[in-house]
Amino acid sequence: MFSLRKGKKRMIALCLTAALSVGSLTAYAATEYWNDASTLPGYTTKTVVSQNTDWAQWKANWDKIKVNYEQVALTPGADFSKLNFGWYSKTKVDNAIVRVANNKEMKNAKEFKGTCQAGTVIGGVQYYTNKVTADGFQPNTTYYYQVQINGQWQDVHEYKTGDPHNFSFMYVGDPQIGASKGQVPSDGSSKQTEDTAARNDAFNWNKTMNNALAQHPEIDFLVSPGDQINEPAGDGNAEKIQSQEYEYSGYLSATAFRNLPQAVAIGNHDCLTPGWKNHFNAPNLFTEEANPTAAGHGYYYTYGSALFIVINANNYNAADHKALIEKAVKANPNAKWRIVVMHQDIYGSGLDHSDSDGIILRNQLTPIFDANDIDVVLQGHDHTYARTYQLTSKAGQYDDFDEFKVAGQHGQHHNLLDEKLKADKAFKDYYESQNRCYTIADMKQGTLVNPDGVFYMTSNSATGSKFYNLIEQKQDYVAARSQTWRPTYSVINITDEKFTINTYDAETGTPIDQSYSIVKK
Repeated sequence: MFSLRKGKKRMIALCLTAALSVGSLTAYAATEYWNDASTLPGYTTKTVVSQNTDWAQWKANWDKIKVNYEQVALTPGADFSKLNFGWYSKTKVDNAIVRVANNKEMKNAKEFKGTCQAGTVIGGVQYYTNKVTADGFQPNTTYYYQVQINGQWQDVHEYKTGDPHNFSFMYVGDPQIGASKGQVPSDGSSKQTEDTAARNDAFNWNKTMNNALAQHPEIDFLVSPGDQINEPAGDGNAEKIQSQEYEYSGYLSATAFRNLPQAVAIGNHDCLTPGWKNHFNAPNLFTEEANPTAAGHGYYYTYGSALFIVINANNYNAADHKALIEKAVKANPNAKWRIVVMHQDIYGSGLDHSDSDGIILRNQLTPIFDANDIDVVLQGHDHTYARTYQLTSKAGQYDDFDEFKVAGQHGQHHNLLDEKLKADKAFKDYYESQNRCYTIADMKQGTLVNPDGVFYMTSNSATGSKFYNLIEQKQDYVAARSQTWRPTYSVINITDEKFTINTYDAETGTPIDQSYSIVKK
């Protein structure tokens, strides 16, 4: 394994893709391709409105849905036996309360108490963030839970546990509710506002979630590598905060989330406000982070034989991520699988991230992953689909380009680097020279047994709120990639011996790529 070394410029390591074309360094915003909910007005899907909500009904009810800030988010607990709850309330209480029972009537329910603290101010109204951890959950068992909000017990919902030795989770990329802003829908002539974009994308999000669970009822929880919402609201403007919360309401409106825990990373659109940490009750928060973002911290949890480490890659301080990974591994030395989830795709294949800001952390993180025997890294950010060969770090010193990690940037304004790359050929040439920080350890496909290296996945948009083009020339580390301009999702199955990933078209349920498996013996 390789250790981090210091050079003249603190050469920790950064690299670029192995093969960049001149045109690939052009920054592109969202393309004209996006998922327009108005194109299928007769389509119905389950929403908070009804079991069969069409586009007209969704539009008619959106003004109520978007202000429903008090929706509950289930999150995996620190281990399989635990389940975390997070929600907003208008009322401050001494203890947030959840009760859990083995029957729908909630007889002999056990109460669990948590915290209630001041959270986000929305439209001049102070909301409070409530967080509770419940425990004692057993495999393959049906439970029921009830949350108390503003002094009132809410509806009873079902929660089913799976098998920790054979489980599946849904892996999605960048729901980014509101990102279709500026697009012209088929049922109108004006560009979508932030509000109408959130309405569009939230409907598609419900559709994706419902289709995935219908096609794969075995799914036990959801993993998202970040960008749940689109509005960064980095300046703290009250109107932008309200728009952001409209988007969170749309995101959390997915009816699947009443029964499905979600483990979400902090994306560059999530990182600049406390909204993320106020909504989600993540376990084992790494509060020791030296350079946290406003949204909060990285965290980790276990599920069966798998250790999941969710890093906040908007924090460009790799030392923080190294410390989190080492802490998680030390606390779970016997975990069979070690999986990192992060937003920025350090080995992606799309414009406008994989060849600019997406690789700022590559050289810094790759040796850390190797040193801690990470098996898989799940990424987002690129709004394209890509998976790599098995990769290892490559010894050497590489420029970390620290001058582009400006204070407060947190990955949001990568245009600084993009502009430099376009304007300065000498810099571009030098930048490209720093690209060989990895080695392709194994190029086999299908099922690999005890392979060397780390497998990296980049997920496409799960809602179709926006898509990016693929970079012109496929990098040598990429085993497969595609841009179908349609929402996708992946289903990952993990047993004590095998990791398998399959990726599907969200509407048809058909695979978009071959299956990829890693076996450990």
